[in-house]
Amino acid sequence: MLTVALAGLRARWATFLASFLALTLGVGLLTTMGLGLASTFDAPRRAPERFASSPVVVMGRDTLTVEVRRGPGTAEVSKPLDRPHPVDEALVRDLGTLGTVVRAGGPDAVGVDAPAGAVRALVDGRAQVLTGDDRARADARTRQDAQALVAVNALLGTAGGVAAFVSVFVVASTFAFAVALRRREFGLLRTAGATPGQVRRVLLTEALVMGTAASAAGCVLGALGAPPLGRLLVEGEVAPGWFAVRAGVHWPLHAAFWTGLLVAVAGVWAASRRAGRVGPAEALRDADVDTGVLPRGRLVTGAVLAVAGAGLLVWGLATDPADLLGRKSWVTRPMLLISAVALLSPLLVRRVVRLLPVTGGGVGLLVRENTAASVRRTSAVAAPVLVTVALAGSLLGSAGTVTASRAAEARQSTAAQLVVTGEALPAPRLEGAEVSASAPTSVFVREEDTALIRYGARAVTDPAAFAGLARLPVVAGDVRGLDDGSIVVSEEWERRTVGEHVAVWLGDGRPARLRIAAVLAAGAGGDAVFVTAANAPGTAVDRIDVGLAPGTDRAGAARALRAATGGTVRTADAWAAAVHPRTSPQTRLGLLVVLGIALVYTAVCLAGTLLMATAARRDETASLRLAGATRGQVLRTVAGEALLAVAVGTVLGALVAAVDLAGMAAALSALGAPVAMAVPWGAAASAAGVCAVIAVTCATAACPRAGTR
Repeated sequence: MLTVALAGLRARWATFLASFLALTLGVGLLTTMGLGLASTFDAPRRAPERFASSPVVVMGRDTLTVEVRRGPGTAEVSKPLDRPHPVDEALVRDLGTLGTVVRAGGPDAVGVDAPAGAVRALVDGRAQVLTGDDRARADARTRQDAQALVAVNALLGTAGGVAAFVSVFVVASTFAFAVALRRREFGLLRTAGATPGQVRRVLLTEALVMGTAASAAGCVLGALGAPPLGRLLVEGEVAPGWFAVRAGVHWPLHAAFWTGLLVAVAGVWAASRRAGRVGPAEALRDADVDTGVLPRGRLVTGAVLAVAGAGLLVWGLATDPADLLGRKSWVTRPMLLISAVALLSPLLVRRVVRLLPVTGGGVGLLVRENTAASVRRTSAVAAPVLVTVALAGSLLGSAGTVTASRAAEARQSTAAQLVVTGEALPAPRLEGAEVSASAPTSVFVREEDTALIRYGARAVTDPAAFAGLARLPVVAGDVRGLDDGSIVVSEEWERRTVGEHVAVWLGDGRPARLRIAAVLAAGAGGDAVFVTAANAPGTAVDRIDVGLAPGTDRAGAARALRAATGGTVRTADAWAAAVHPRTSPQTRLGLLVVLGIALVYTAVCLAGTLLMATAARRDETASLRLAGATRGQVLRTVAGEALLAVAVGTVLGALVAAVDLAGMAAALSALGAPVAMAVPWGAAASAAGVCAVIAVTCATAACPRAGTR
């Protein structure tokens, strides 16, 4: 069996080239992403900077630890506070009896030149005692680096998941088409006495041999590509400046290699079962019209995935629309629909081809009929285009829609004409104006006794001015009832009855029991929780909303505010556009990495599929020449079929993206947020254009050789 498989690989190397390259690329990407993730898990310990000369650092508490239920027992969970607690002055004086106390950069930590044991005995749980490299926790950059590493984890995990999904998709599609081209070969094997099981074993052996070689090559490629990825993340300001992908970690290589081998076998499994059912009569067939292109198993699987994708979307809208706006949701949700449409594409190809306009007289008619008749070839070309266009439309469209809706929501939430932003803004006095200052803070709540949830909140200095300028989506209560003993919450909260008291922890970790004054619609994820400044001690004002009286000179008021606060003064429209950009550079870089993966896969799959498809049509193109077609007409026919297949994939991909974005629009509407759709026409058109260029180039490249026979 191995001898037959090796002979088949040697004889049909061009048929397996696309699958080999796609799998090599997939394993390489998984290796690169795995090495990157391993580098974030084992980040190098940084030397302390703030208290480098102090052997011991005493730092105030910087996390909130709460006990929650875990199954039959309980467990402690921790969340970082907005800022560490200051070290008590009495404790600082006591530490001075042990040695020199160093203050640097704020009251949250002090350095102590004394033995660590004596310091721990004196502190006795009133603060944290840090020694060695742990002293770096007192540096402001440590928390920033931790947040950046979380972003790197999210990016690499998403990219790795997309790489795995697209590699399975592409390899399975390529193998299925390759098997379809070899029907006569399998018919000859059956005529010679081969059993269906032997035919299946030949294909699986070919997949094992090819998969082993491709996975090994992919591991080498991924190891070489990992360091440049680390530099790209640093240059894109996604990762900390010191981040680098390090060699010497072996588990990503093992994981990628065995995943690649599993993908190769899984990709050929369904095709091998179909090949085993080929009868001896296939060796005698002359007609190339596709029949039986949608087996029952594929039909059932595609229908199940379509129902599951639509069902999950409807279920999310009915139970938790806010979840549909999360990045994990809009990255993974399109994959079900993409898989469903790809599996059902034999049902859709002919219908879409008939709907698309085709010109060119006799050549155009031949292009349309050939494309509609060759369902397998058209589906194999359209499938990778479907993936690329659907991901471009869904990912970029979802990200743009969420941020645009948040910007519109922010603008609608205030009646101010001017907004001042900056750090530690002083409260200005402006004659004839209503001024509402606020600061960022956090509120923690234990929900269902099983989770500690952190909500970003705004702390308002003047509740009356806040109520006068706020235009919030209130569903119950009244924001005018906000005071030092109350809180405004969103519909996302487990307990949200107006007048009810909720137990919370404030941004500095202090417990509090506050009365619910009003409940707001969840919205697109903007500000939906509000407390007073008394419940956010130590926070600095970073935003001031200013409502001007009728007839007030806006330019003069802006100059006065700028002089009084030193902050940036904008109109409310300009503030919403500046503070809520369409997509942050870091998010955009992550999305471009994911889309780049899909586009490279598409290029490999299109090139391989069209080269082997055109090569398999030597007799057909030769017949066209014998019938009187010129070389140009043959080339136009082949190029037209490639373009029409790409157009079919573009239409199907656009359909998936439209369904996905329609679900997001419905979620925003259900949450009471403004719906500001951001359809990435340019990105989707560019992806389709690249696919078209690749398809035409590869299809016509093989045509001269095929057309001379």
